[in-house]
Amino acid sequence: MQNVAYYNGRIAPIEEMTVSMNDRGCYFGDGVYDASMALNHVVMAFDDHINRIYRSAGMIDIEISMAKAEMKGILQDLVNRVDADSAMLYWQVTRGVGMRNHAYEGAGYTPSLWAFVKPAPMKNPYRTYQCVTSEDKRFFFCNIKTIDLLPSVMAAQKAEKAGCYETIFHRGDRVTECAHSNVHILKDGVLQTAPCDELILPGITRAHILAICGKLGIPVREVPFTMDEMMAADEVFLSSSSALTSRVDAIDGKPVGMRDEKTFSAIREAYQQEMKRECGLG
Repeated sequence: MQNVAYYNGRIAPIEEMTVSMNDRGCYFGDGVYDASMALNHVVMAFDDHINRIYRSAGMIDIEISMAKAEMKGILQDLVNRVDADSAMLYWQVTRGVGMRNHAYEGAGYTPSLWAFVKPAPMKNPYRTYQCVTSEDKRFFFCNIKTIDLLPSVMAAQKAEKAGCYETIFHRGDRVTECAHSNVHILKDGVLQTAPCDELILPGITRAHILAICGKLGIPVREVPFTMDEMMAADEVFLSSSSALTSRVDAIDGKPVGMRDEKTFSAIREAYQQEMKRECGLG
């Protein structure tokens, strides 16, 4: 198949899939999601992503009755159906279907599982990217991977309009994360990244990068950094499931980073090799 979608047991091409108008995901963004890339029909860091969607669901009182192994099996079947060496797997769990009402307790909702797989290339890890910045006006549930993404949609559009790859959020002077990535800096051989609090999503790729730094002997500081510290850093780079690592060479039109290629390249190459091994490609 060219692509495939799933909704509560029904499987069809994305263009033919329909969902219930009364699904709470439609009215309230009442749900959580996750996504990863599949190379050679192997989903990268699959268990990590499965564990995160269950964690996110629990944080907003959605009890997923489906066992993790069952969900993983459904999603793997979808991946197997798409004829592509590189594909994006997206899935979300909403609170379920029922007449529109803000409160949910006692309504007896059965969670809905949505998913799709479509061919998609990995981002080029060897090019550099430009970013813009924006005041972070989102709520304080950034650590939950909710489908309510309007602020990120607006920020992504700002980057697109500026001809840039990503928008970096900040709250006052503190840098948090991006519209759809985590952001990190290197300074004097030390990787610095925002702590996992309510202001950032604990990215799967972020966690793998920190583990790789441990193996490579690169010191890590999980403490907030400022806008000035970011602009003065030796390297600025982003991490996400579709790009793994993305090196940044300009922010708001001003040159940044590009002064510690040795350390950045060591991190990038180690993670590239880790994912290739996991997907049976190296």
